[in-house]
Amino acid sequence: MYPLVRELAVDGIPVTVTCRVLDLARQPYYRWLANPVTNAELAEAYLANALFDAHRDDPEFGYRYLADEARDAGHTACDRTMWRVCSSNGWWSAFGKKRGKNGKKPGPPVHDDLVQRGFTADAPNQLWLADITEHKTGEGKLYLCAIKDVFSNRIVGYSISDRMKSRLAVDALNSAVARRGAVAGCILHTDRGSQFRFRKFVRALGRHDMVGSMGKVGAAGDNAAMESFFALLQKNVLDRRNWATRQELRIAIVT
Repeated sequence: MYPLVRELAVDGIPVTVTCRVLDLARQPYYRWLANPVTNAELAEAYLANALFDAHRDDPEFGYRYLADEARDAGHTACDRTMWRVCSSNGWWSAFGKKRGKNGKKPGPPVHDDLVQRGFTADAPNQLWLADITEHKTGEGKLYLCAIKDVFSNRIVGYSISDRMKSRLAVDALNSAVARRGAVAGCILHTDRGSQFRFRKFVRALGRHDMVGSMGKVGAAGDNAAMESFFALLQKNVLDRRNWATRQELRIAIVT
């Protein structure tokens, strides 16, 4: 209301009259007028902008994912502050109140299914598959995003992190492109995970002139060729022992 009082004062209406009509105390108004925006309010406004940008990119993200994106943008507020800003503005996960049987509900696809379970290719860099797996350690979970070339069945790019954010998928894609070079026109097929629907990942596909493809909801066969690699990794590495630290598991996966 204080900016309104100030605008009316510029138009010639006395502050005393406006404050009386609006039932406002004058002294707090004059204190605000001397310093309209405090440093804390300004910092929180920039934080809110960062949280809103992340929420707009993917409404499925809850406040913890939004907080991760805000920290990547340079903000250092605690989780409680992040939650308060999201709560006051109503920036909740679009599926937070409507959970499916397994607690997850995939969002809408951003690409058509161009593969239709036809996991074949006549040459390298025609069709890639990507997916994300996780495994627990004594320090918490470790996440792996891997990209496979269907022609050679080789893993052409990957990324490992302790957070399952959009950056995990983007880094894996950049790793594959750096290794393979000419990938224009290559189809990258994924499931409907939020990391693959996030705007940053879609923009990365566009930068490399690649074509996105997504399978149907609840159809494991739509990315079965990638799941077979993860099953092999699970048997040969992940389940062979208990991993005390993320670094131990990271080295084992890379090896």
